[in-house]
Amino acid sequence: MEQDSNIAERNYPTDVEIVPVNGREFILIGTAHISQESTDLVRSVIEQEHPDVICVELDEQRYKTLSEKTKWENLDLKQIIRQKQLMTLLVNLLLASYQKRLGQQLGVSPGTELLEATKVAQELNIPLALVDRDVRITLRRAWNSMSFWEKMKLLGSGFIGAVEGEEISEEMLSEIRQSDVLTELMNELGEFMPVLKGVLIDERDTYIAQKTRDAAGQKVVAVVGAGHLSGIKQALLENRMDDLSVIEQVPPPSPVGKIIGWGIPALIIGMIVYIGITQGASAAG
Repeated sequence: MEQDSNIAERNYPTDVEIVPVNGREFILIGTAHISQESTDLVRSVIEQEHPDVICVELDEQRYKTLSEKTKWENLDLKQIIRQKQLMTLLVNLLLASYQKRLGQQLGVSPGTELLEATKVAQELNIPLALVDRDVRITLRRAWNSMSFWEKMKLLGSGFIGAVEGEEISEEMLSEIRQSDVLTELMNELGEFMPVLKGVLIDERDTYIAQKTRDAAGQKVVAVVGAGHLSGIKQALLENRMDDLSVIEQVPPPSPVGKIIGWGIPALIIGMIVYIGITQGASAAG
């Protein structure tokens, strides 16, 4: 009863979920990825709770991109081609372009609240855990889960609209303030291509929940996108032990996929050039 009383006294907004499991306490902060309120909330909760560990919905690659603010003009396209990271690059550029336009209208840089969590962790000397699946694995699993025609449908419909510079409506901005941009984009993609929802949303809920559960300490604060909050909470309450090796594997492409795969890099390079020409280097990076 004392624990319940302490929880009630915290008076956190609905963006914060407190999940007690087997004597441990998981404090989930659901954030919008472009929101000053989310950034302030992250710092406030961490400073008040002073947890044993802070988990953040980032993988190593996204953390490096956010913290080092990698720019378009610094990218080595030849190296990216050699490392077969064109698809990862393109998706990151499209997301960055979309988030940047939103950030300009909202006055907040994309990913600020995630970086804020890492900064507070350093200031308070609290261990930091990056708990999201490698974005390259997520994208490869998503790509390989689609049929040839689904891939063509996706390539033919999503790219141009994602980089157009039209202003975001006030209604959409209001909705985005109550959600997180990456998850919203993945949700829309899941609706457009239902086969992708399991990879982009459900699998990542499972992955983030398990990695958060694996983090050492009795009190754990996890900073995650608002769209993942309910799925992660449910997985924690079920206290299940998921084998993540299953969803860390990248299934091999089909023979047809291998053949058409040679044409995809050319298309992607063309789209990258298109972004660079129409949006400029700063918009792309």
